[in-house]
Amino acid sequence: MPEAQLIDGKSLSERLRDEVATEVAHLRAAHGLQPGLAVVLVGEDPASQIYVRSKGEHSRAAGMHSVTHRLPADASQGELMTLIGDLNADPLIHGILVQLPLPKGLDERQVLAAINPDKDVDGLHVVNAGRLASGQAALTPCTPLGCMIMLRETLGDLTGKRAVVVGRSVLVGRPVAQLLLQADCTVTIAHSRTVDLPQVCREADILVAAVGRQRMIKGDWIKPGATVIDVGINRVPFDDPEKAAQGKTKVVGDVDFKSALQTAGHITPVPGGVGLMTVACLLKNTITAAKRLTGLETA
Repeated sequence: MPEAQLIDGKSLSERLRDEVATEVAHLRAAHGLQPGLAVVLVGEDPASQIYVRSKGEHSRAAGMHSVTHRLPADASQGELMTLIGDLNADPLIHGILVQLPLPKGLDERQVLAAINPDKDVDGLHVVNAGRLASGQAALTPCTPLGCMIMLRETLGDLTGKRAVVVGRSVLVGRPVAQLLLQADCTVTIAHSRTVDLPQVCREADILVAAVGRQRMIKGDWIKPGATVIDVGINRVPFDDPEKAAQGKTKVVGDVDFKSALQTAGHITPVPGGVGLMTVACLLKNTITAAKRLTGLETA
């Protein structure tokens, strides 16, 4: 059997960002509407700073109104809640994203609940989770949305496919399962405690790995020819002893990529796969929110 074909997150995300930029230009020219995204960063976490900078750069490159609010690590819950209230009331802001994780001492759940659900471009508000679960139009978490775009680009119509999602988080596992159901797949949500997990995985035409364990899913867990979407981002030491001794790390997924290549039909690499789609889908969600908030699109 030939090696699996790679699903190229780089080219797909670039195309999606180009589509977003084209739509932003149309909204500005035809309706005087410039979609606005506000990102809130609390503290100095290095990884979060990188993500926030990337989101700002990509939103500005697409022609959006982009603002970043930075609060110190010792900011109070009240200060953060006041800022969110101001952003909820700001007509120039259509999307609000609070970069997670928050510093210790801040109530993440309360913060997310304070965001106007119609501006919740991360799709984490319980109202959006409820809308998604009940089949209503919702702002969907960005990573699951990216997974679905990749699957449709690779397979076309997903009707009747057997899908297994390994992982049950509110950020990826549960929402991607709901989206697969909406696409008329037959869906199983599995996890680390599923009995005979390898056999459950082997039943999948579509296997989404979002369990957060490095290289957990082996090649012989995968049905020959299946499409594998690897959401995992795990930092591990380099195989090279010299690099490992220097403390250098690399990113690997939840799937054992080398063995999976020999079995799968299509697979996303890590890095270079799902992660690149997440920011592009954040921009797409911001446009959706802007159109709904201004009455250009009904929910």
